[in-house]
Amino acid sequence: MTESDIQADRDYAGADDTLLVAWAKEDSAAFGELYTRYVKRIYNYVYYRTGNHHDAEDLTSRVFFRAIAHIDQYTDRGVPFSAWLYRIAHNLVANWHRDRGRQRVVPLDDHLVTGAGSEMPEIVTESDEEQERLLESIRDLPAERQQLLILKFVERLSNAEIGAIMNRTEGAIKSLYHRTLLSLRDSLEGDEHSSAEPRRRRFGL
Repeated sequence: MTESDIQADRDYAGADDTLLVAWAKEDSAAFGELYTRYVKRIYNYVYYRTGNHHDAEDLTSRVFFRAIAHIDQYTDRGVPFSAWLYRIAHNLVANWHRDRGRQRVVPLDDHLVTGAGSEMPEIVTESDEEQERLLESIRDLPAERQQLLILKFVERLSNAEIGAIMNRTEGAIKSLYHRTLLSLRDSLEGDEHSSAEPRRRRFGL
């Protein structure tokens, strides 16, 4: 059978990632389906890490170029194929920051604030002012913890997937997440006490 005949017999859209990866090692159309499935998510992740649309587009292209070049070496380690793509993106973004010596500025937005605020019971934000305080607290976190929140609440990845991307165990990711929650909670509580003090003085309390 010719390659065209093989492709005609394959249901790319209905195939799962594992089957597509197996096909993609010798079938460019299968990789094209993987690209379609994940290019937007990888781009969003890269953009959150760089804050620049032009660089995000360039790095996203490099992620998939590297992926197709090394697809033969891909090994299923019990986490989704997407975690492998995120890992490639993570490394390219790290190199991008290192080459430029830039501070890792993350363009946080309502997706992260809403997701984090709604799914972290330790942190409750009800007003716009409280959400803005949460946003400021997240911006003050180290880059690694910002990345964790992006992967968890924007990309909606599991702890196992995040661990594969960040080269940590699932337990280490859980621990880092817990410490991040405590840091955010302490930061927000500190802001509340600071903002409450002028009000107390104003009303003679």
